[in-house]
Order: sequence, then structure tokens, then C-alpha cells
Amino acid sequence: MQAEPKTIFVVVDPNDDNHVALERVLTTAKLRDPQPKLVIFVAVDGEAVDTRASNDHLFRDEFWFRDQIRKPVEDAGLDYELQVCWSSDWQGAIIQESKRYGAELVYLPVHAKTSRRFTFAESKWQVLKQAKCPVVLIRPGAKSNRKVVLATVNFQAQKTAQRELNRLISSQASYFAERYGAELHLVNAYLDSMLYPDRGALAKLADKTGVPTHRIHVKQGYTNEVVAEVAKEVDADLVVMGTLNQYGETGSLLRGNTAERVIGSLDVDVMVCNASATAG
Repeated sequence: MQAEPKTIFVVVDPNDDNHVALERVLTTAKLRDPQPKLVIFVAVDGEAVDTRASNDHLFRDEFWFRDQIRKPVEDAGLDYELQVCWSSDWQGAIIQESKRYGAELVYLPVHAKTSRRFTFAESKWQVLKQAKCPVVLIRPGAKSNRKVVLATVNFQAQKTAQRELNRLISSQASYFAERYGAELHLVNAYLDSMLYPDRGALAKLADKTGVPTHRIHVKQGYTNEVVAEVAKEVDADLVVMGTLNQYGETGSLLRGNTAERVIGSLDVDVMVCNASATAG
């Protein structure tokens, strides 16, 4: 019996001229069987957008919705719902509504780099940390293929939470690689040569994950540099990584320098999983 299509929550900012998240999901949906249902969430990220009335991009008429959203989705033959949100709590609305719809994924557009250093608004970090499903950061100009999936794991993890995150990343990467018929690779970076896993550990990992040892890449170096290097070597289309739900003394979310550096070092789409994400 064919399973019911899953739901993908796609964020569209009306301030943008190109809707990269929507474009990507229309391409990748063709690779899945059954095709997913889309919830298209139109809302302005007030932290990243000029919300003054002088910004002409904030005025969109019925023809914009018809030509920019409805027509491309209907031409692709996908089932969808369109939701327009005017809450000033952009990130809270995404978290709430994606959960209410039982979304399997959130597709979140990321704007092109404006400087050498990657910057990521705090509102987007909150989406990554609090979403109840994986969030896929969609990069302008990134490949829309899903032929190679690269999962970042930490074989040297000692803490229970880190090991659980490893299992989550591996299971999510395997799940979506299977969905897209993609080749799955694992990558692990380490700084201390004493932490290099022995052959027995790698063989055990290969047996446990079903990933052959020649697709398990263990390299010495900083995580962001190793992940970027391996992603280029294997020609990855999608990188799957994780982040822990960590809070500081004031209760504010910790961004995580490693996560930020990894995301900033890549020019491909990145799926971010957290401890509350499930395979759906």
C-alpha cells in the first residue's frame, strides 16, 4: 500500500525576487515517490528585510501570488496549501506552523554571502534550534541534484547527547539518501591524532550504518575545513549536520561556533538536525 505523501514546509519571503527554497523543492519533489505535499509559508523576515513602506518589494498583488507561487506549483502537479503570515515573530511562526502541519522538512532560503565572513541572523538560528523537524538551508546557486548526501558525524563523541545526535544525523541522512536514491557518505574531523578511530571501529560503523568504508572519510583538521574539503571531493549535493539544543545561563540559545563555521564554509544545501527532530 502506498504511503501518504509527507509534508514539506517551504518559506517564501515576498521581499525576494528569486524564491530559491520554492524552486528547490519543485525540483527535488520530482525525485520522490510519492511526491510530498507543500505548505507554502509567505512571510517577511523583519530582522533581515527593510520593512518600511518605502520598500516597494513589500507590496505584492494577486498577480504576484498567481505568477510567482501558484502557477509554478500547479504546473509541477503538486498538492499544496498557501499560508500568508503577518506576525512580527517570523521565526516563532515558522516553528509553530511547521509543527502544526506535521512537516517532515522545513525549506528555509539563505541569501548569498555579502562578505567573506558568513553571517546568519539570530532569527534563523532559532528556527534551526527549535524546529521539530530538520531544516534545509537553501543556497542561491547551489546544485538542485540529490545524488550525493554527506553526513557529518563525530566518532569520538563521549557525551550521551552527542552520541544521540550522531545517531540522529546518520538516520536522517540514510532516510533521505534512500528517498532520493542518493549515494551516502560520512565525514568525521578530528584534531588529536590519538583520536583517530581504528579499523575495527570503522568496520563496525560501516556495518551499523550500511555505508561502505570507502565512503567513510576520517580526516585530521578543523571540522568546517574537513567537511568543506570532503564535500568538494565527493561532489556532495546535500550536507547533513547536527546541532544541540543548548541554552546559556540567561536561557538564550547558543549559536554554536562550529555549526556556524561549517554552514559558512559550504556552498551547497545544508540539512540541520537537532535533538527534537524526527524522521517523520
